[in-house]
Amino acid sequence: MFASLHTARIATRGVQAGGSLQRLVARFNSALAARRQRRALAHLDPHLLSDVGLTAEEARIEATRPLWDVPSNWRN
Repeated sequence: MFASLHTARIATRGVQAGGSLQRLVARFNSALAARRQRRALAHLDPHLLSDVGLTAEEARIEATRPLWDVPSNWRN
């Protein structure tokens, strides 16, 4: 029993002390925002893409990036 209580304290220490749950939620929200933006980008027509300086191929590549792949300045 001691080992399981000790393990539980170790496992939850970071959540209580460092606010890692809040950081996890913030990263998840950033990933969802990136997903929404990439979906919208994928649905733009070539004329609108050229207005923002992208080709259809560049937009397709951006839209297929993984959910967790967000810009580094969003990770702060």
